[in-house]
Amino acid sequence: MSRIGKLPIVLPAGVSVAIDGHSVQVTGPKGVLKREFSPLVDIALEDNALKVSRRSDQPAERALHGLTRSLLNNMVVGVSAGFQKKLNLVGVGYRAALNGNKLALSIGKSHPVEMDPGPDLKVEVPQPAVILISGIDKEKVGAFAAQVREQRPPEPYKGKGIKYADEVIRRKAGKSGAKK
Repeated sequence: MSRIGKLPIVLPAGVSVAIDGHSVQVTGPKGVLKREFSPLVDIALEDNALKVSRRSDQPAERALHGLTRSLLNNMVVGVSAGFQKKLNLVGVGYRAALNGNKLALSIGKSHPVEMDPGPDLKVEVPQPAVILISGIDKEKVGAFAAQVREQRPPEPYKGKGIKYADEVIRRKAGKSGAKK
């Protein structure tokens, strides 16, 4: 039995779930998320908790058991608390700003890079070198944060670039002195 898949998902106050066949809609104070799941895994609502079960021990069903439970848990957490990613810009002159709804990055390129987060995400720039990305869908928050980081990934010699706040950059030694 999957250790993750067998755990029930307790629904917090204010969160409701509607199961229609293999489609699940989770509604909460932050919004609504809907997702289709595989018919190989059964989802049931019992005693204010979601339970995920599989019919047999076939490899395909085993693989989907824990995944389905994790996706459902992310939906419940997203509509109740939401998700947030924090990015830091490290480098001289690197800064971020908001132009309307778009994120404008000055990261050492010949032009400022503008990125549109879309309607589901909220982007904040509390300081010129800090970007906060938040939303109810963990997948979209992580994907947009990865797109921003991809514009200037941190390099290992000076550590310059865009990095996650909790990311540790392994530093390398520079060139050694000239040999005679």
